[in-house]
Amino acid sequence: TFSDWINGKKYPRIDKIEMMANYFNIAKSDLVESKDKQELASTYDNLYKLDKIKLPFLGKVACGEPIFADEDRESYIMVGTDIGADFCLQCQGDSMINARIHDGDIVFVKKTDIVENGEIAVVIIDDEATLKRFFYYREQNLVILKPENPKYQDIILTGEQLNQVRVIGRAVAFQSDVI
Repeated sequence: TFSDWINGKKYPRIDKIEMMANYFNIAKSDLVESKDKQELASTYDNLYKLDKIKLPFLGKVACGEPIFADEDRESYIMVGTDIGADFCLQCQGDSMINARIHDGDIVFVKKTDIVENGEIAVVIIDDEATLKRFFYYREQNLVILKPENPKYQDIILTGEQLNQVRVIGRAVAFQSDVI
């Protein structure tokens, strides 16, 4: 409602203006007089403009056993530009619960084919995608994908298996529902 008032889509009733002014302990004129946006922003330090972008929602990623990597480019999610992600995926499973990533959460991913040891990454093994902590040991020619749930085993890949592994991005944020 307040957004509609600010954008001129609706006009507030005087009784609502008075209720808001009393609640915030300000003059009614502060709510109804037209002010320059810069002046308004400098007057109230808790108002921020939220810039949003549309991120591709590419389907599901396994947080458990790897699942077939299927990209659904028909769906999008609106997020703040400060997320710094290129796409998002819905988590399926419970292997990352100790990283606070639960079944059904949305994970936001920055596209990259290189991640630092210990970062949470989306990794494709053959045609299956999984979300795990990534560790690469060049000297041993070894990749270890570690779940964040002790009931799951590490995924250990060596030698020729490394040809089937591809990092597609680093997890930069996630969104959970409040239970």
